[in-house]
Amino acid sequence: MAKTALDQLQEQIEAIRREAYAAGYAAAMQAVRDFAARPAGAPVPAASPPPRPAPTRAAPVVRRPRRAPAKPAAAAAKATAQRPRRGTNAQMIVEVLQAIAPRGARPAEIRQALQRDKGVDVAFTSIRHALGQLQAKNSVEAGDDRTWRYLGSGAPAG
Repeated sequence: MAKTALDQLQEQIEAIRREAYAAGYAAAMQAVRDFAARPAGAPVPAASPPPRPAPTRAAPVVRRPRRAPAKPAAAAAKATAQRPRRGTNAQMIVEVLQAIAPRGARPAEIRQALQRDKGVDVAFTSIRHALGQLQAKNSVEAGDDRTWRYLGSGAPAG
């Protein structure tokens, strides 16, 4: 008796599989017929997503804990780092070039000195921009070998 129940279950599963295959095949063939019936160059309609089955249970409500009240503005301002003033990079670069004068330095050496001496990580593009500003003020000059050296004349950076 158990064997016949198992055989019946397998037959039902196989029948459902055949029906599903037939339905999918029929839908695919209908899509091919629709595509073939359209004139050339006609826009392709967007396929709609398959219908979703209705949910069987209501989704559980997730409650999030409330946030702590906001800190006063003065305390929040002290906690966050403030942005450096304009010209800070140029001033730091002048100090580095003054320290190694009269020799010149490449931007990589300037960056290493800033990291080592001042604990500041400055991007190469920012270094190059500051060197361009200092060159316009005649505070530094570019050498032939991609080095920059401090001239000591011109307006102070900043």
